[in-house]
Amino acid sequence: MSIKNWENIIIRPDDSLKTALSVIDKEALRVAIVAENGVIKGVVTDGDIRRAILKGTELSCVVEEIMNRNPITASASLSSNELQKMMKESEILSLPIVDDEGRVVGLKTLYDTFLVEKRNNPVFIMAGGFGTRLRPLTDNCPKPMLKVGDKPILEVTIQNFIKAGFLNFYISTHYMPEIIEQYFGDGSSLGVNITYVHESEPLGTGGALGLLPKDLPENLPIIMINGDILTNVDYERLLDFHETNDADATMCVREYDYQIPYGVVKGNGMKVSGIEEKPTQRYFINAGIYVISQKIVSLVPKNYRVDMPSLLEMYFNGEGRVLMFPIHEYWLDIGRMDDFRRAQSDIQTLGLD
Repeated sequence: MSIKNWENIIIRPDDSLKTALSVIDKEALRVAIVAENGVIKGVVTDGDIRRAILKGTELSCVVEEIMNRNPITASASLSSNELQKMMKESEILSLPIVDDEGRVVGLKTLYDTFLVEKRNNPVFIMAGGFGTRLRPLTDNCPKPMLKVGDKPILEVTIQNFIKAGFLNFYISTHYMPEIIEQYFGDGSSLGVNITYVHESEPLGTGGALGLLPKDLPENLPIIMINGDILTNVDYERLLDFHETNDADATMCVREYDYQIPYGVVKGNGMKVSGIEEKPTQRYFINAGIYVISQKIVSLVPKNYRVDMPSLLEMYFNGEGRVLMFPIHEYWLDIGRMDDFRRAQSDIQTLGLD
């Protein structure tokens, strides 16, 4: 497929990673071409940026510092079959097209938005919470069924997974389960399979794993997500990351900056050695989205109460391989009334409704 708006993914070497992310997310091509005066200098992918973030690189860093300076390019004279062969052999999804002087004249890609690979990996959605911080809205409605735009949060989440090719869903319920089950049924109206896992007593975000049926595909990891999250995370790339890195579990994390509103004084005994004015602390926070292997699922007994962070902590303190996947896409935990109001305005511009 030839990309007509390839000019939209051209950025400069001195553009920031934040700018690159904006371009990559907006154009949904997973890559930005770095060029100067029309001449290609490199390419940068969302994978390059995620790895840089994990190494502590700030989003204000310039693209030139992390870009691939020797990208594979192709001549416009090559046929579509030749270009496809190049991309398949190099295991890349797109090729910058350049002229004899190295000037970018186009982009060719294998990515076809009308053909989605079907995935049999189970998707497990935690939808049993009480939503107490959103009362009175949740007095007569479970939080995942509150509407953002004209659809319940849970429906937006399921449809986003469907767009990525997922078909098999398990929904954990506790508070007002009948409302969820009556709305979605067995999933046939959406063209998917939905199975409900009911918690008689709240078991935490990890405990519900012990209630899953025992006949899940042994070799397919499960994607888990809290039912009150609004996001356009690239689930396909998340799953590929998990499998490529041979992880037992992958936790999505979100960068969070906290600025201390005071000058921080450093000292040695009574002597002041320095003052840092309103420093910013940088953290990774748990985004409530996980990929876990069946071996972890098998560790959770039936009706055993445990939260996912505690379960994973027990696991990585052993010999388990638990990895982080930084997400830069839109993400909102709808836990408070301010978050719910923000979701109403954001849904219109996200393409999730």
